[in-house]
Amino acid sequence: MMKFIFVLFALVQVGHATVTGTLVGTQNPTICDPNVKQYSGYFNIDSATKKEYFYWSFSSRSNPATDPVVLWMTGGPGCSSLLALLEENGPCKPNKDGSDTVNNTYSWTNNANMIYIDQPAGVGFSTATQAGYDSNEEQVANDMYAFLQAFFQAHPEWQLNPFFVFGESYGGHYAPATAHRVWSGNQNGTGLKINLQGVGVGNGLTDPEVQYQYYAQLAYNYSQQKIGHPVISLSTYKSMTKAIPSCISLIKDCNNGKTSSCSVAQEQCNSAEIGPYEQTGLNPYDIRIPCQVPGLCYDFSAATTYLNTPNIQAALGVVAGSQWQSCNYAVNGAFSNDWMRNFQTQLPDMLASGIRVRIYAGDVDFICNWIGNKAWTLALAWPGSAAFNAAQDLPYMLDGKQVGEVRSAQGFEFVRVYDAGHMVPMDQPAVALAVLNDFIFGKK
Repeated sequence: MMKFIFVLFALVQVGHATVTGTLVGTQNPTICDPNVKQYSGYFNIDSATKKEYFYWSFSSRSNPATDPVVLWMTGGPGCSSLLALLEENGPCKPNKDGSDTVNNTYSWTNNANMIYIDQPAGVGFSTATQAGYDSNEEQVANDMYAFLQAFFQAHPEWQLNPFFVFGESYGGHYAPATAHRVWSGNQNGTGLKINLQGVGVGNGLTDPEVQYQYYAQLAYNYSQQKIGHPVISLSTYKSMTKAIPSCISLIKDCNNGKTSSCSVAQEQCNSAEIGPYEQTGLNPYDIRIPCQVPGLCYDFSAATTYLNTPNIQAALGVVAGSQWQSCNYAVNGAFSNDWMRNFQTQLPDMLASGIRVRIYAGDVDFICNWIGNKAWTLALAWPGSAAFNAAQDLPYMLDGKQVGEVRSAQGFEFVRVYDAGHMVPMDQPAVALAVLNDFIFGKK
C-alpha cells in the first residue's frame, strides 16, 4: 500500500494564547471502505505532554467534491469516536470476532465526508500525559479549532464545502463549544474561514440545569406509557423527585460562578437521579434491556479486537504498540467541574446568524433522555423562542412510516426518534441517516 506523510502547521490565536500543532497523516488506508479516499493520522499539539489527537476521515460515497463535511465527536467524556465509527454510523462494522469488517449500508458517509476524531487527549488512539489532559470546554474547543484549521489547510478541496459539527452524549457539551469556537473564529477572522452551516447533537447532555429535572419522570411516568410498566418503584420515584430541588440549586451555583459547587453537583445529582436507576440492573442507554456488560453495558469486544490488530493499526498509521480502549476513565474524571455546566448558551448567537441546529434523541434512552432534551430546547432563550414554542410536533416520516416527531422554527429543530436508545445510529440506522441527510441538505 502506498503511503506518504503530510505535515501541516497550524497556528491559531486564542485570546492572548496561541494554539499550535502539526497534522501528521497517512494517506489512503484501504480498510473499512476501500472504495473511498481515507485519511488517518495525528494532530500533534504539545510535545512536552505528548498531546496528540488521532483522526480517521472518509470521503463521501456520493459526491465528495460538493457533499458536506461532518465532524463527529463521541462523548463520555473520555470515549473514542472510533467506537461510533464501527458500531454506529461509519462505513463499516466489525464482524463477530473482530477479525474483519462488513459494509454498513446506512453509513453517514453515503452523502457526507466524515471526520472521526479521538478527543480530548488520552481518548482512544489519542495520547497525552496526565498533564496534557483537558478539563473544560474552552480547552476542548481551542484544540478542536486548531485541528480543523490544520485539517482544512491540508484538504483545500473541502474548504468550501458546508461544514457541520455533530456530537453525541457528552458531545452535547463538545459540539456547541466547538461549533461556537469555529463561528467566533470566522467572525473575528483569526484563521482560515470554515464554512460552518450547522450543529447537531444526539442524546446529548447540553443543559444539565433543565435535564436533571426529568430522570424520575422518564423512569416512572413515561416508561409506563412506552413499555407498559415503570422501571423504578414508586418509592424510588418519590425519592428522586424529592432530591431535584437541591440538585438544581447546586447546578445553578455551578453555572453562576461557584466552581466549588460543580463537582459536588455532579456527585450528588448523579447519585440521587441516576444511581437509583442503575441499581435496577437495566441499561441506562436503553430502558428496554438489561445492562449486559459492566461499563458501557454493550458488548463492544469485536471493535476492541479489530482496532488492536497490528495490521489494522499499521494501516491507520497508529503508533506501534498502542492499546485502544473504548473509554478512558481518567479523562472522564478530569471533567468533574465541567459536567454540570450549561452549553445551550453557545447556540443563540449562532442561530441568530443563520447557523442551523438540530437536536435529536432516541426515546428509550434514560441517561440523556428525550424529555429533558426537549425541555431545554423549549426553555432556550433565543430570538426564535416564541416561534419554536408555538410550533407543532409534526410526524417525522421515512418510507411512508412515522418514525418520530419533529418540531422546528427558524433553523432550530428537535427530533424525537421512536424506539431508539442513547445511540440512535446503532438502534435505528436508517432513521439516523435520514436525520443527518435531511438536516445537512436542509430538507426538513
